[in-house]
Amino acid sequence: MTASDKPIYVTQPALPPLEEFTEYLRQIWDNKIITNNGPFHKQLEKELCDYLGVEHISLFANGTLALVTALQALRISGEVITSPYSFVATSHSLWWNNITPVFVDVEPGFCNLDPEKIESAITPQTTAIMPIHVYGNPCNVEEIQRIAETYNLRVIYDAAHVFGVRLNGTSILNFGDMSILSFHATKVYNTFEGGAIVCNDAQTKRHIDDLKNFGFRGETTVVAPGINAKMNEVQAAMGLLQLKYIDDNLERRRIITETYRGVLKDIPGVRFLDDVQGVRHCYPYFPIFIDEQTYGLSRDDLYAALKSNNIHGRRYFYPLISDFPAYRGLPSAGQDNLPVATKLSEQVVCLPIYPDLQLDRVKEIARLIEKQAKA
Repeated sequence: MTASDKPIYVTQPALPPLEEFTEYLRQIWDNKIITNNGPFHKQLEKELCDYLGVEHISLFANGTLALVTALQALRISGEVITSPYSFVATSHSLWWNNITPVFVDVEPGFCNLDPEKIESAITPQTTAIMPIHVYGNPCNVEEIQRIAETYNLRVIYDAAHVFGVRLNGTSILNFGDMSILSFHATKVYNTFEGGAIVCNDAQTKRHIDDLKNFGFRGETTVVAPGINAKMNEVQAAMGLLQLKYIDDNLERRRIITETYRGVLKDIPGVRFLDDVQGVRHCYPYFPIFIDEQTYGLSRDDLYAALKSNNIHGRRYFYPLISDFPAYRGLPSAGQDNLPVATKLSEQVVCLPIYPDLQLDRVKEIARLIEKQAKA
């Protein structure tokens, strides 16, 4: 394989036909409503509930604001147990609420929070657990719920990777007290930027809706010290249009995933994640994990080799959140406390995956990885 003239990035946003989006924009221009719970906003909340199989959803300008607001809505304080193996927004949302993150190690199979490590991290200051469904693979929701009920803790899932994912026919978003979605451009479903909170009852949704609109309920009453986190009508219009194409995009991601697996399955020292029985997947990432001793090349050397061929993978998630200066002073942030997460972060590289990525390019990327192993 020779270096491509055009860079291949780890992801590329799926965009609908521009002429179809223009029709939505024309309606916005005609009715002059561009924010504040407009008609597209209301319609998108309804259609997302139907598609995702949830009862209540509240749209946000982005997923980080949704995380911050969810913690406010549940009045979380003190300490929250979470994973170091995630994007920093997960832990940042805790800091912004004056909550101390307590990092717990992950399990080696699917990189999710290890339930066996949670109980020993619980203290009198612990009020909640914030797990992440990493790479679209569901956490052990039953065991996490058991622990939460035993110790009277809330559970807020960072569900940025699991749009449309179902476990034994049930939306993964229905587990825990809340699930937080991201509709960022890098996600399988995007509204440019965007996010949402899924909750379990109408009263909680009403409280969330108050908080994201400065705390206003009605024209003259402020019931809580809220912020401005509303999704605008242009984002909502994009979301409505994206729903027309989401199933096709997810199927394309599945085909790309299977193509990678077919070439990589016999390469010593390369591990990838298989589908989980009973799970409808959304294939948001394709991570591989490199065992340097067996593969014959370090993860970083492979990463550089890909880059030299204009293939821009990403080391999601490296470094760990706990290794960043803002967090490494925490008692739970030491690598001795997080050996599995540390090892995974040093082995992982996510390969390009997006609906428009051609299968011949997928095969070329996989074969380059195979070639490097033989070098």
